[in-house]
Amino acid sequence: MKTLDTMPADLLPQLAEHPTFQGLPSEVIQWVADKSEYVHYEAGDELFQPNTPVNHMSILLTGAYKVVMAQGGELRELGTWDAPMITGLLPFSRMKEAKAAGLALPEIHGLQLHKDHFVEMVNVSYELVQRLVGHLSDRIRDFEQNRLQQEKLMSLGKLSAGLAHELNNPASAIVRSVEELYTQVHSSPEEFKEVITMKITPEETDEVNEIIFPKVQKLGQFEDLSLLEQESRKDDLIDWLEDHEVDQAEDLADTFVEFCFGEDDLDDIADVLKPEALGPVLRWAKRVLTMEKIVAEIRESSERIAGLVSSVKAYTHMDQAASIEARPIHEGVKSTMMMLKHKIKAKQIQIDKDIDFDAPPVEIRAGEMNQVWTNILDNAIDAMEVGGKLHVRTYRKHHNVLVDITDNGPGIPEDVIGRIFDPFFTTKGVGEGTGLGLEVSRRIVEKHKGVIEVSSAPGKTTFTVCLPITQS
Repeated sequence: MKTLDTMPADLLPQLAEHPTFQGLPSEVIQWVADKSEYVHYEAGDELFQPNTPVNHMSILLTGAYKVVMAQGGELRELGTWDAPMITGLLPFSRMKEAKAAGLALPEIHGLQLHKDHFVEMVNVSYELVQRLVGHLSDRIRDFEQNRLQQEKLMSLGKLSAGLAHELNNPASAIVRSVEELYTQVHSSPEEFKEVITMKITPEETDEVNEIIFPKVQKLGQFEDLSLLEQESRKDDLIDWLEDHEVDQAEDLADTFVEFCFGEDDLDDIADVLKPEALGPVLRWAKRVLTMEKIVAEIRESSERIAGLVSSVKAYTHMDQAASIEARPIHEGVKSTMMMLKHKIKAKQIQIDKDIDFDAPPVEIRAGEMNQVWTNILDNAIDAMEVGGKLHVRTYRKHHNVLVDITDNGPGIPEDVIGRIFDPFFTTKGVGEGTGLGLEVSRRIVEKHKGVIEVSSAPGKTTFTVCLPITQS
């Protein structure tokens, strides 16, 4: 930046044409020019820097600048602003320092008015002060909208990777299962031929069916056995099959043990059939059970995907307007925990839930409140070590419903706890947080006429959200 001693001859006409100063008396425009410094920025020069004091109101006459902020080790562009415009400190603003950097794009010419002249400005032109206060109101409104949008995007970013992972697992399982099912179906004819050439009677078929098909319900129960017990049962089945001269003994045993077959079950089948029919029937049975297993896996994976989609809809309320609606408060907490399940699983966090299902519905904007639950739960998960414990409690107290979210992390230091709801304050590393989450959460709760509080000690930090049952 260069401060120029000589102002251009056409400065006053330029200033008079500036939208903020149009229609003001010439003596007011002259006062602004007399009290200001004329500045020039080359392309790439910094108008302001992060964490540096802001003491001037900047009147841009020509040029443009962009605002950038460091996030995740990179400079993220927040927007571009073109002259003519007013930036920097404004009368009655509580701004003390810049939070980002401003970089000139094409070269900029303009004026800088120091804050020491703001009191005098009130006496020189009350109308000018009114206009600048209007700019301040517009800036606050735009900042609030951008800030809320940024925090929403941060929340979605936290969830998207985990959601993709959660969807990828069942989707991949379905693909694998379909491929295996295709293989099983297309390799069945030879085994089917083996069976029908055995000339098994209808009575024998019924008896074998009564042994085999009830085992379909036993799928998965073998998981209750220890690994040693599973291997022992498999070895016993292989021995039985080899003793009865049944081919593919190991493959058959792998399947039969999953469906909780024992040697007694195979004995029962052998008692029904002729010896030459035993092998073909057992191989056919293995094929049928394998396809049952594949279908069960496809069904389970499909239900998992449907459940995730349902959770996403419940979390975002995609099919509902952003209006106040009476809803059970635990529904939003539950869907948010589902959305964060990948982080909970990754840290092996134990969850203890104490839900009051009899608590009355609360009048809320569900999508906004889910953003609150996301911020609190995500911070709690980040605070805990692997194997941590999370306690979630909902309960009624007088005309309110409360939610307590407690983690057993290290706690919030005393010198920090009073600032955690301040905008841009964060204890996380660079790129890990914006410092907006809890401040946005506080505003959302207050918008619902509620209160959010925190208490903390080493090993126990509790965020309590208290919401009135009705907004009236």
